[in-house]
Amino acid sequence: MRSGVYQRMWRIGELAAELGMNPRTLRYYEAIGLIPSPRRTSSGYRLYGRAERERLRFIRKARAIGLSLSEIREILRLRDAGQEPYDHVIALLDRKIADLDRQIRALELFRRELQALRRRAARRTCRHGAICGIIEHAGS
Repeated sequence: MRSGVYQRMWRIGELAAELGMNPRTLRYYEAIGLIPSPRRTSSGYRLYGRAERERLRFIRKARAIGLSLSEIREILRLRDAGQEPYDHVIALLDRKIADLDRQIRALELFRRELQALRRRAARRTCRHGAICGIIEHAGS
């Protein structure tokens, strides 16, 4: 109890199940400092409160949009220091979008290369190579 008000606490398995996470993931996040070390029962069970639950929900959502653990750690560090992470997150998202655009261009180029190889392959057979002329003559 805090200030005479009951606070719901979850054991690691309960919270992990509620969040669709593995308990090992929660332990790992604790080990690398993404979540603080939780309170423990007298028998050593970890007990998580609402704050840890919300922090884990945030981490799960941030991972779902492709943020790395180090990127998430920086957002949490800013928030824990009392700073608004808005500008930092906008810059992160801009970088992610730019990276995605580069990957899309690279994949489109690769697709065109594979299509060209497929068109050339229609005119050749595997007999024109030691193993398979389609692949051995790729890029020729």
